[in-house]
Parts: sequence; structure tokens; C-alpha cells
Amino acid sequence: MNRRLFLSWPLAAAAMATNVKAADAPASRNGSPKKGIKVDRGKDRNQEELHIMGGKFDLKVSSADSNGQFLLYDTMRMEKGGPAMHLHYSQDEFFYVISGEFLIKVGDDEFRVGPGDFAFAPRMVAHAFAKVGEGPGQMLVMFQPAGTMEDFFKQMAKMGSAVPKDQETKLKELWARHGMKIVGPPLKV
Repeated sequence: MNRRLFLSWPLAAAAMATNVKAADAPASRNGSPKKGIKVDRGKDRNQEELHIMGGKFDLKVSSADSNGQFLLYDTMRMEKGGPAMHLHYSQDEFFYVISGEFLIKVGDDEFRVGPGDFAFAPRMVAHAFAKVGEGPGQMLVMFQPAGTMEDFFKQMAKMGSAVPKDQETKLKELWARHGMKIVGPPLKV
């Protein structure tokens, strides 16, 4: 498969988001929406402000938009760091860097990624990411299938915007309720 074509799919997925409600996009027989959607730059699909772990998370494609098939966030990270090492029981996770520099660990592999780079974390494989470069960083993060990740991010936003200290113990129960398991500390930056 053409690498350029493969790596451009996250941008195409982001272009499918909108400010219309899911009810405004009638579903086809297979449950997929029959209308295109759009969400403006710097805006959230549901007009919410989700500030989580040193970043702003804008929902671009909701689980309702994709009939639960996937979920896409555009995250702008201001602080260094990221989530604890974890795994998803049912979701694959995809990362596409728009700006800044990140470290992504998937299993035993570590990837230093920058603008235009892509990384994939399959379900049941431990992974974590951290913003490591100076200045802001922006990354698209997608989950497939969506599962309850949208609710997870809403619950995380209620805990405050800073990267929580001692994530492994403080967040263990919340992550478990959403089909994830914390398996280690965040990446060192």
C-alpha cells in the first residue's frame, strides 16, 4: 500500500467531523451516517472544553457519528508528559502527529515522532505517549472501535487539566471501568 496514502487517512477522518448533532445525520442501513460532517479548527464536535493531562482534547468524530466504529480526538498538548503505560482490551489506538515532538512506546518499541509521523498501538499491547519537545504539540488520536472511550475522556476532564501524579494508583479504577488496564508509570521526559 502506498505509505503516503496510508498515512493521510487520519487527516481525512478529521475532515469528516462537523458541528451538526448526530441526529441530524441519518444512518444508512448498515448504521453509518449518510451525511458528511465538519468541525472547525480548534473546536469540539459537541462544543465542549475537555482539558486533560496537560492538553486540550477536541472531539472530531464521535462514536455516534461512526456507529461506534471509531472515535477521533485532536489534542493540543502544552505540557510535557502523558498517560501511564496502559493497554486497551478492545480498542486499537492510532497516533498521527501534526506538530511538536512526542515519544510513543508500544510494547518494547519506542518511537520518537514528529510532524507527519504515525504510530499504531494494537489492543492488548501496553503503550504510552509523552510530549517531549519544547512548545506546543498537536496529535490526532483515534480509537477503533470507539467503545466507551468518549465517556472516559469526559470523566478524565472532571479530574482537572494537569497530568495527575501517581496515575498508576489514582486512575486505576476509572481506566478499568472503560476497558483499560494501567500496567506501568508514564514515560520519563
